[in-house]
Amino acid sequence: MLSHLLIKNYALIEHLEMDPDTSLNTITGETGAGKSIMLGAIGLLMGNRADSKALYTPTEKCVIEGFFDVSGYVIENLFEEENLDYDSTCVVRREISPSGKSRAFVNDTPVTLDILRRVTSQLMDIHSQHDSILLGSNDYQLQIVDTYAQNDALLRQYRTDYRTFRLKQEAYEHLLNETALMKKEFDYNHFLYEELQKLTLQTDEQEQLEQELTILENAEDIKERLQLSSDYLDNAEQSVVVYLKNVVNNLNYVTRLTDRFSQIRDRAQSSLIELRDLANEISAEQENIETNDARVDDIRERLNLIYNLQTKHAVKTVAELLTIQAELGKKVSKILNSDEELAQAKAANEAAEKQLMESARALATSRLAVIPDIEKQVDSSLADLGMPNASLKINVETGKPTHNGIDTISFLFSANKGVKPQQLKNVASGGEFSRLMMTIKYILASKRSLPTIIFDEIDTGVSGEIAIKMGNMMREMATSHQIIAITHLHQIAAQGKAHYYVYKDNSGNKTVSRVKKLSFNERVQEIAQMIGGNNPSASVLKNAKELLSPKAMS
Repeated sequence: MLSHLLIKNYALIEHLEMDPDTSLNTITGETGAGKSIMLGAIGLLMGNRADSKALYTPTEKCVIEGFFDVSGYVIENLFEEENLDYDSTCVVRREISPSGKSRAFVNDTPVTLDILRRVTSQLMDIHSQHDSILLGSNDYQLQIVDTYAQNDALLRQYRTDYRTFRLKQEAYEHLLNETALMKKEFDYNHFLYEELQKLTLQTDEQEQLEQELTILENAEDIKERLQLSSDYLDNAEQSVVVYLKNVVNNLNYVTRLTDRFSQIRDRAQSSLIELRDLANEISAEQENIETNDARVDDIRERLNLIYNLQTKHAVKTVAELLTIQAELGKKVSKILNSDEELAQAKAANEAAEKQLMESARALATSRLAVIPDIEKQVDSSLADLGMPNASLKINVETGKPTHNGIDTISFLFSANKGVKPQQLKNVASGGEFSRLMMTIKYILASKRSLPTIIFDEIDTGVSGEIAIKMGNMMREMATSHQIIAITHLHQIAAQGKAHYYVYKDNSGNKTVSRVKKLSFNERVQEIAQMIGGNNPSASVLKNAKELLSPKAMS
């Protein structure tokens, strides 16, 4: 439960601290005094969106901090799942910088807003006037039934199975669509694949074939020039080798006379050997050059096939053609093996659907089992709140699986005898909505372990004896929950064990919202003013004191 609340630099609040009672706390004050501002600040602790425009002093950061006593509440696993330190006192803090940047902390550990919402949803439940509108929503009505049935475990299991089913279903449908599309293209892809495969392409063959074709097409010219080159180098009558041989002989002679010319002689000798080897190699190459018209035709045909395929596939190399061939092979193979793959995906989808429906039926059974009790308790509580002829009927329809199960819940309501129950939005007035919502919160309180429940003017549209009974219901709920009720009714304000008064302080240069815990005498004055206006009579003051005395002594 909330043991301490700090609000600093938020809207009209410069600095506010309060230590709510563990039982029923009532908060009163004039319209616009700042009660809704307090609720907005608490909403930030619950993970609501932050806005730098809400800063009291725009140049300073806003801090909202809540200390919660969570001893006795089994939520340790939640902290473990989110890697948060657990202690019997949980400190939740939200900061908003002047730039608008927002940060959240749980026990001094920075957390995302999703984690903040998950943690604080186990610490507080805020009922605002917006919830009365939500009451007309089928999803909200379903949530009420699940809360009463305590379906948390069943709902978690169902949603896990639902996510698994959706993944398997999407995978199967994607494979079906992909296979259908590929089957349309199969014949063409198969033709292209076989066309490439039959060619048995080699990575470097195009360059080799083009080089060989060039040689064959110019064989006579190449052969003639190689022969001339060979003759220039080594001809029996007149050639470079003959002249170089004479050079070597002359150098051998002078070297015998002196060693001075031995290095020159050796270089000439090496050159003679190299030129003879070069001449032999040129001669061998010349002998290997042959004209082969049949081979030329074969190469040209092969290259034309390669060129045509490159044009068809808009590529320039054999390597790219081989890549395309591999990709086509995968597509063709996938189609040839698609029946087996589809069968496996279908089986996985059907197994996931079977598991999902088992979880859905378990959830539906649990919901159906509690509906008579909800109807009975709501009708009984509404009778206590001055609506003896009111009737709530909960209609259940079964449909396709959704995130929340296979059930659609509809609350049908009638406030008057002999009138058939209809959709809430069509038949319930503001006061009837308030009483119905109070009743629902009352019966759900025993089903939830929430430490703190906050009511924001849940008494809208009611007065008199009904307001007293609503106050009694809150007081009863406060025996097992911490209740904080923002109210305009003296009947409910008087029920609080602690009473806080919110007011505007205009004594400074800027209006500030403040809150103070009222003493007994201050409560008498406040309750009296709520009954009779700013100048209550003696009888009104006496009435206020009588309303408070039993509560003040408890």
